[in-house]
Amino acid sequence: MPSFDIVSELDQHELTNAVDQANKEVTTRYDFKGTDSSFELKESKVTLKTESEFQLQQMLNILIEKANRRGIDVKCMEINDPDIQLKTSKQVVEMKEGLDAPLAKKIIKTIKESKLKVQAAKQEDSIRVTGKKRDDLQAVMQLLKGMEDLEMPLQFNNFRD
Repeated sequence: MPSFDIVSELDQHELTNAVDQANKEVTTRYDFKGTDSSFELKESKVTLKTESEFQLQQMLNILIEKANRRGIDVKCMEINDPDIQLKTSKQVVEMKEGLDAPLAKKIIKTIKESKLKVQAAKQEDSIRVTGKKRDDLQAVMQLLKGMEDLEMPLQFNNFRD
């Protein structure tokens, strides 16, 4: 029986490249001259460090732009509140991946309400969709791509005929 998996993954290599490009831009921009501004990546958390709140906002815009160009969806970014001291400002941006339980339930419910002849089952951090016809599976993909209220980007992989 044909099947595919619905996942939400983050390409770590592309994230590393986006952070490197953002660091390079900060070092060359005139409005950051003389400041000790930098992006730091640890696992899936990006820490922005600079001197003022305005520069922090500029750095966040740079990070979002570079990530977007590298194919990283902004939906997977969880932007925490900035920590502003006298001479330093810091902000942490967490990159989320994987389908959590409420989102998985929402996706499965949407698939079942569509009345397509497929079955959806949650597996660890993905959803396996199986059906008798390939066309039904492709209809599920189109249905999920059309959903606007998802808080995470979805990828479809492991398609088997």
